[in-house]
Amino acid sequence: MIKHNLLDQLQSMRLSGMYKALLEQLENPESESMTFEERLGLMLDREVTERENRRLQSLLRKAKLHQSSALIEDLDKRSPRGLDSRLMGQISTMQWCREQLNLIITGPTGIGKSWIGCALGNKACREGFSTRYFRLSRLLQALQLARADGSWSKLLRELARTDLLIIDDWGLTPITDEGRRDLLEVLDDRFNIRSTLVTSQLPIEHWHDYIGDSTLADAIMDRLVHNSYRMALEGESMRKQYSTINPLHNKEEASNE
Repeated sequence: MIKHNLLDQLQSMRLSGMYKALLEQLENPESESMTFEERLGLMLDREVTERENRRLQSLLRKAKLHQSSALIEDLDKRSPRGLDSRLMGQISTMQWCREQLNLIITGPTGIGKSWIGCALGNKACREGFSTRYFRLSRLLQALQLARADGSWSKLLRELARTDLLIIDDWGLTPITDEGRRDLLEVLDDRFNIRSTLVTSQLPIEHWHDYIGDSTLADAIMDRLVHNSYRMALEGESMRKQYSTINPLHNKEEASNE
């Protein structure tokens, strides 16, 4: 009876890890040879592990990574695309997120910018950082819709609290004047407080012209570029290389694209 009461209490307190560990101990006669401290330690370890796993799954779900299966450990370092292994190793530690710095990845289409961005987003979640992925066009659209329905300030607060904001496909679509101002609001809230990762086909020296308005371009560049790591990739499309190796390869699922 006492054992059942303990199990019921653990369930009611939502201590699912401890509940499962105790249940396994009760079903395993060898557990009786363990001390109280040893059995309690195993139960606590199980609870901590399950909580960490639930938090990770929650962070990954909220991140909405475009390539959710991308893992930085699977990065193909053999492909000739100008990848600086030393810089990549440094970036992979996510210390730049702890220091509230930014990361800018540039290079031609298909070279692996988005894949690396999502892989770093996955690593950020595993390190406990809240993360959110947007294509730039979708981010500006979300801000425009939020302005229309009255939730603009709420969305800005959510973005400001996000440890790592990933902005993919920077420079593919034109920015309106309203979009420029919204983008400045987002980046200003994050400057020296949170980290932002940007991927773009446009070299950084062309960003000022892309943004358009000289004053706003200066402000946006100041908040995004000057405190950033920069990774410039080059070479042929990874999609082309994979399709040559395997014509049936699905480019949406290809690693490192």
